[in-house]
Amino acid sequence: MRILLFTGKGGVGKSTVAAGTAALSAASGRRTLVLSTDAAHSLADAYGVGEVGGELDRSHGEPVRIAPGLSVAQVDAQRRFEQSWSQIQGYLLSVLDAVGVDPIAAEELTVIPGAEEVFALLELRRQAASGAWDAIVVDCAPTGETLRLLALPEALGWYMQRVLPMERRLVRALKPVLTRAAGVPMPTDSVFDAVLGLHQELTEVRDLLSGPDASVRLVLTPEQVVLAEARRSWTTLSLYGYRVDGVVANRVFPEAGPDAWRAGWVAAQQRILGEVAESFDPLPVWRSIYRDAEPVGVESLRSLAAQVYGDLDPLAPPSSTSPFSLTRRDRAALLRLALPGVERWFAKDEVALARHGDDVVITAGSYRRLLTLPEGLSRWQVSGARVEAGELQVRFTAPESSAGGGEDR
Repeated sequence: MRILLFTGKGGVGKSTVAAGTAALSAASGRRTLVLSTDAAHSLADAYGVGEVGGELDRSHGEPVRIAPGLSVAQVDAQRRFEQSWSQIQGYLLSVLDAVGVDPIAAEELTVIPGAEEVFALLELRRQAASGAWDAIVVDCAPTGETLRLLALPEALGWYMQRVLPMERRLVRALKPVLTRAAGVPMPTDSVFDAVLGLHQELTEVRDLLSGPDASVRLVLTPEQVVLAEARRSWTTLSLYGYRVDGVVANRVFPEAGPDAWRAGWVAAQQRILGEVAESFDPLPVWRSIYRDAEPVGVESLRSLAAQVYGDLDPLAPPSSTSPFSLTRRDRAALLRLALPGVERWFAKDEVALARHGDDVVITAGSYRRLLTLPEGLSRWQVSGARVEAGELQVRFTAPESSAGGGEDR
């Protein structure tokens, strides 16, 4: 099953491109689901099926068919919240009640910021596991929110592995004393189990989205500020181990006529499109021509996508390999992580590498990834690191007391 995520700076038309790609996929005979993780759901409007909006609301998150082979799903955040967060929220409400917080304010304080996007990812996992689809197209939130969302499973995993077991043991040992002394209820095993369950679901989402059949496609408009954000997004998505398989340049003006104002815009766009091709090489860059009317409706969006991709299959499996690899041979190991454009688009002080115990901490701009080393490498020493041709390479050497090993498989 193919999974394709679309993201880009707000307002560049990513929902239109995602909806068109899904329509083209369905027209080719694939059972296609288009799912939005953007809190501002607009797919029903894009497809011109406004009456489906009410049906989506009543479907409790189940897909609604809008055309042959094409279905839309709108996440029922309340339902997913009750399934994945209610146990944790119940405990938090009891704590806030014990310290005198107003019940209405407590209800607001115990809702996860960005909960709807998180639960949309959990819904993606459920739909992928159903076996009902050949392709799932995801209309993601704007870039910043998407990057934070895709970083969440791994960040939560670090907490689950390192902090939660210690907290659980501590609570068990001190629960009677703390409850009497502070008057605040301590979390039960069911609360910890709920957190672990949520983490397991998010881990499965990460495995799904970083797998060989999933990729991210960036949508941009030919503007300098938008291009700058898209460049850094490619680097950051690679930092977290997600494949980027191409770029769609949207709202490109057709060749200019005698109008000088329009000719100026066309010339400016062409200059930036040249930078786009150079910046994202070797990724394909598709162009979507600015039409004389807004594309609304399944057929109009399918036609737009057909013009964008031409004879190419828009959902062909990604040809790029995983951005992350770790190989080991004898007493040396090499960690490789693709960071395209990191030398050009990030200042030197924005990129850092550190070792903390079993973790390698990689920073690019405001984003940071903690890579927990396999147990076999946890005592190995970092013997060198460099960034070369858009790739971070970290070399490890076995300590003198370690026995030699074979090659990792």
